[in-house]
Amino acid sequence: MTTLTSESLQRRVDAAQGRIPCDVVIKNVRFLDVFTCKWRPGDISIIDGCIVGIEPGLKGKREIDGTARAVVPGFIDAHVHVESSLMMPHVFDAMVLPKGTTSAVCDPHELANVKGVSGIEYFLEQASELKLNLQVMLSSCVPATHLETNGGGKVTAEQLVTLAGHPHALGLAEMMNVPGVLNGDPEVMAKLLAFSNHRIDGHCPLVRGQALSAYASVGISSCHESTQFEEAQEKLIKGISVWIREGSVAKDLNELVPLLNLANSTSVGFCTDDRNPKDIADEGHLDFLIRRAIAKGVSPEVAYRAASWTVARHYGFRDRGAIAPGYQADLVMLSDFIGCEIAEVLSQGRLVSELEFSSSAPTSFENTVLMQTPEAKDLEGPSGQVHVIVVEAGKIITGRKVDAHNAPGVARLSVVERYGKGSPPANGYVSGFGESFEGAIASSVGHDSHNLIVVGQEARDMKVALQCIKEMGGGFCVVHHEKVLASLPLPFGGLMTSESPESVVSSLRNLHEASHSIGCQVPEPFLQLAFLSLPVIPSLKLTDQGLVDVDKFSFINVSAA
Repeated sequence: MTTLTSESLQRRVDAAQGRIPCDVVIKNVRFLDVFTCKWRPGDISIIDGCIVGIEPGLKGKREIDGTARAVVPGFIDAHVHVESSLMMPHVFDAMVLPKGTTSAVCDPHELANVKGVSGIEYFLEQASELKLNLQVMLSSCVPATHLETNGGGKVTAEQLVTLAGHPHALGLAEMMNVPGVLNGDPEVMAKLLAFSNHRIDGHCPLVRGQALSAYASVGISSCHESTQFEEAQEKLIKGISVWIREGSVAKDLNELVPLLNLANSTSVGFCTDDRNPKDIADEGHLDFLIRRAIAKGVSPEVAYRAASWTVARHYGFRDRGAIAPGYQADLVMLSDFIGCEIAEVLSQGRLVSELEFSSSAPTSFENTVLMQTPEAKDLEGPSGQVHVIVVEAGKIITGRKVDAHNAPGVARLSVVERYGKGSPPANGYVSGFGESFEGAIASSVGHDSHNLIVVGQEARDMKVALQCIKEMGGGFCVVHHEKVLASLPLPFGGLMTSESPESVVSSLRNLHEASHSIGCQVPEPFLQLAFLSLPVIPSLKLTDQGLVDVDKFSFINVSAA
C-alpha cells in the first residue's frame, strides 16, 4: 500500500482544487463507477499515482486524450501461484501487467514445499521490487498433507506469524487440509487461531452441508475450487466468496459464470490459479476471463467490477479497485469494453508501455533435484486388474476405475521422490492421455510437494525422461523411443526459469507439438500431469508414497485383485 505523509496528502488536496497541476489527466473518457455499476463521463486526474479528480476542469503536466476510450480499474487476480506460470516474479510482472493485471494475491506454497520458509521469504522480498502490486498469502499447508514427501519440511504457525508483519504479507493462504479443520487437528487450529484477525483463504472442493458450515465457521472466507454451480452457490450463502477460476488446466468459468450477476458481484471474483505463459500469450490473463464472461452473457459492468473492486474489497485493499478520488491510479484503458481490448494500462499513474521492467536474475541456481534416476524395471507397477486414475481434460478432479493394466488407453504413471531421501518410486496407472499415446512425458512440477512425475507406456522411455529432468535441475520433457524430443529447463526450485516470456512460450510450443506427436490427447499435458500427484483434490491421486484415495484420505493398493 502507498505510504502517506502530510506533504503527500497536502499535494493531493492542492491538485484536486487546481492549485497545482496534476501529473496526468486522462481527458474525455467514460469510466466505470464500480459502486453503482454505471459508466460516467469525465476526466481522470492523477498526482503521485493517486486519483484526485473525476470531473472535468483540472490541468495536468501530461494530458492524454481518452476520447472513444472506456476506463476500468486495474484487474486483481484473487488467487495465483506465480510459480505455476513457470516464470520468476520479475518475468511474470512484465508479462501480465500489460494484460491489465495490476494486482495479484499469490500463495507461494509451491516454492515453500521445495525450500521451506525461505521460499515464502523470497516472494515477500520480490514483491517489494515489482511494478505489479503482489500481495502474499502465507502458505498454510507445507507440506500439503502427510501423504507425500516435500523438500521444505514443515512450516509451523510460529514461523508464519514471524512473517505476518511484512508489508506484502496479507493473511493465511488456502487451507487445503479440510480433514484437519473438520477433525480439529492441533497444528491446523493453531494456524487458524494465529491468523483469526487476517483474511484466510479456503480450498474446499465438493465440500457441502454441515461440513462446509464447519469449515466456514473457523473464519475461512473464500474458495477458488468450486467446479459445480450448486456447490459455489452454497458457498456464497454461507459467506464464502467464490473466485471463478480459469487456468491452463482447471477451467471452471463455463460452469460458474451463471452465478455472476449484479447481486452476487460483491462476492464473486476471478482468479487464474495456474496459468502458463503460452496461454497468457495466446489468450490473455484476467482479460481473457473477463472477455469470456461477457461473451457468456455477463454484463460488462458486472464483469469489470468482479475483476477489481470485489477482490479489493474482500482483501481490504482500501485504495485499489475503483476509479474515485483517493484510489490508486491502476487503470485499464479499453478500445473495446465488450471485447476487453486493451489500449493502455496505467500502474500507479504511469503508462505501463513506458515502464522498464527488472531484468535481474540469479546467475546460478541451487539444484533441488537430488534423486538417483531409477532403473526401468523399478518404474513398473503391478499387472492384472488395477485401480486407474481417470483424467478429464480441463479438470483437476479425477475419476477412477478398475481396469487391466495394459487395457487400451491405460498408461503407466510414476512419482519419484526428488529430494535425495532414497525412497523407491511409487507406480500406478492413469487413463485419459490417449489410446495412441506412446513415449513418455515428465515434469518436476508435481503439486504440491513437487516430486518428479512421469507418464508413459514404456518404462525405458520413462527412465530417460526422468534422467533428463535430473540433468536440467527440473523442468519438462517429452521422450520417444528413448530420445528426448523437447524440453524446458526450470532450474529455480525445479519450478521456474528466468528466461524471457517469449523464450518460455517458444519452448512450450515445442513441448506441446512433441507431446501431440506421440499421441497425447490432453490439451495441456504438463500442468495436467502436475495435478495427478495432488492428494487434496478428489478422487484418486498418486504421490511418492503411493496411491491415495482422496475421499478417504488414505492409501490404497494399486492392485485391485
